[in-house]
Amino acid sequence: MIRRGVQILLAVFFLVAGVLHFHLDEAFARIVPPMLPFPVAIVWITGAMELAFAAALLAKWRLPLTGLWLSAYLLAVLPANIYMALAQIPLGDTVLSPAALWIRVALQFPLIALVLWSTGAPPFRNAPDTDG
Repeated sequence: MIRRGVQILLAVFFLVAGVLHFHLDEAFARIVPPMLPFPVAIVWITGAMELAFAAALLAKWRLPLTGLWLSAYLLAVLPANIYMALAQIPLGDTVLSPAALWIRVALQFPLIALVLWSTGAPPFRNAPDTDG
């Protein structure tokens, strides 16, 4: 039951983030590392991916597989978060301290662990739900 609640929270998180990728595409494009071409297109693609992950989490579609793919996605976007911290790029109109930007990078790893645990993906395939 706790796992399902976390899945729903994650789905809402990625739904909001996915929508923001389209609404604030230019702001998100600023954190795409400059060596990558077509930053706005990358933002749109990643936004669509986040919407698809949100739907998969809500639909309980092959949750362990969804967890693995979502974790791989979070690792794939990690360079953009590192670039954002190195270049001290604001989060939209919000200027964050360097420490806050690096905390944001570090939070990717507990987020990945939470995704893997909540979906029952390896290494959490047989881990018990903690409410019982």
